[in-house]
Order: sequence, then C-alpha cells, then structure tokens
Amino acid sequence: MGHIILENVKKRFGEVTVIPPLDLEINDGEFVVFVGPSGCGKSTLLRLIAGLEDVTGGRIIIDGKDATSVPPARRGLAMVFQSYALYPHMSVRKNIAFPLRMARLERAEIDRRVKAAAEVLNLTDYLDRRPGQLSGGQRQRVAIGRAIVREPAAFLFDEPLSNLDAALRVGMRLEISELHKRLETTMIYVTHDQVEAMTMADKIVVLRAGNIEQVGSPLELYRNPRNLFVAGFIGSPKMNLINGSIAAQHGAETIGIRPEHIFASSEGGEWHGKVSVSEHLGSDTFFHVTCDGIPEPVTVRVGGEVDLHYGDDIWLTPDPNHLHRFDTQGLRVA
Repeated sequence: MGHIILENVKKRFGEVTVIPPLDLEINDGEFVVFVGPSGCGKSTLLRLIAGLEDVTGGRIIIDGKDATSVPPARRGLAMVFQSYALYPHMSVRKNIAFPLRMARLERAEIDRRVKAAAEVLNLTDYLDRRPGQLSGGQRQRVAIGRAIVREPAAFLFDEPLSNLDAALRVGMRLEISELHKRLETTMIYVTHDQVEAMTMADKIVVLRAGNIEQVGSPLELYRNPRNLFVAGFIGSPKMNLINGSIAAQHGAETIGIRPEHIFASSEGGEWHGKVSVSEHLGSDTFFHVTCDGIPEPVTVRVGGEVDLHYGDDIWLTPDPNHLHRFDTQGLRVA
C-alpha cells in the first residue's frame, strides 16, 4: 500500500510561510512528480511527507492512518537523496543491507533482500565493490537498492538525477520508470526539470511559491494548462505567449500557442517575421522568429530539415484549434 493524503498541510519557518495550506491525494501505485522552479517548496513538501520536517498545521495520512506525528523511520517510506548518501568505506552489499541491519533483521532475510534488489538493479556483479569504484549511475542504483530492501509503502526521490551528466540522466530516467512498473509501488519524485516530469509521471503536481498551480497527467497539463504559469513552465520548447493587440484580436489578454501548432511558410500567412536563430536537430528544426508587432521571438517547430537561415523572411500562421486564451488574471478561458 502507498495511499497518501495531505489535508490542509502547511509549513512555516519562523514568520515565513513556505507551504500555504494545501490538499493533495496520491493514490496507491502512482508515480507522482512534484515540479516547479527553484524555491517553490517541492523538496520541503517531500520532506514533510517523509517526516524529516514537522508540519505547522494539517494532517498527513498514510494508508488510512494519521502519520502527522509519526517518526520518519515508522512511516513505511524510503527516501532517495540527491547526494546518494552512501558510506564510502562499505561495500555495495553492506550499503544496501545497512537499513536492514539497523532494523536487526535475520541474516538470511537480509541476504535474500539484498540479492533480490541487486538483481532488479543489475548490481549483482558489483556487490563487493565500494562506492568509489562505481560510476555516478551505479552509485545512484545502490542508493535506490538501499530503499528497495526496506520494502516501503512508497519511495520518495529528491532530485536524484541532478548530479548526473545528460546521457546518464536519460538512462536513469528509463531505469526508474521501468522499476516503478516492476515494483508497482507508489513513487513521489521531486525535480525542477519539466522534461523529467513529462516523461516519467502518471500525475504531475506543479508548484509555485508553495501553492499547487495544477494537478493532472502530463498530457492534461500540456494540452490544457490552467494558467499562464503552467502554460509557460510545461513543455520544451516552451509555449509561445503573446499579448497586446494580436492577443486582443483573438479575444484574450494573452494567447498561447505551442511551436508545433504554428504553420510556417515562405509564401504568406498571418504573422510576418525574419528568422533570428535556427536549430537543426535532424528530425526537427526549430526557428526563433522575430515577428512584426510581437515583442518576443516566436518559436516554431518544423519537421525535418528546412533550408532557412538568419535574416530570411518567413510567414507564420497559428492553428486556431490549438490556441490557448488567458484573461487579465492569467487564467485560462474557453
């Protein structure tokens, strides 16, 4: 089980409120990602669930029981930190077994769990090595293994991939996603990287200044952002947000259009501009276009390789079926 409910949970440090009262439900077996910019409160919220920080108000319910005042070790949760937190003088085997030895489990049971975790994480051949003899990705797998052997109700990940290079991050994203499918255990994952959120999550919780801006599946947030903040944060490249007279023509204070929903042509269209930057990625090309009457460059995605360069004329036409409209408060309107 790994059903977690936050009821009116809030957190203050002194006179500073970092988590205003919020409610959230995380269902058993879900992969939930907390995402938002630095300082938005996502790691603090994770630490409140883990019991590493005390709540200022509200309740945390884990599998039907009030865990608000329960010590971290008795919440049935396992946390994986950004820094791995491995013991350098211990072997991989001893690092993974450490929480079980502290819990005074029998040797046979410890060996069984360590062996099973090592097989799941492809660490069997490394059990007698020390952390200093491993790559960053392998060390992260050891940290995950130490969490797995506890057989927790839920795993809590606090930006676990931020110390890895780009290639290792992609590989570990896939490994953690596959691990979730195999274990079928609740996972709560904190990241500032919205690409990680989009590719890994069943459900995304977008945070800003401690407030939940929107909760939903990756595609829900991508297709139907509730407000300008979510619209500008979710998606890579970001949604184009345009205000002024062009937005007014479409009956909004601000309009949003994603790069793939703009038709580009050299023949004519709704917005005229000039290419300022072109990014050729093989299967796709992204043009950043300076358009007449639009203060910020407009990003457009074009399939394949298109032979346009700096200063070339281009016409853009947004797809009206994929236009997002926002009011004066930055909220989405129909």
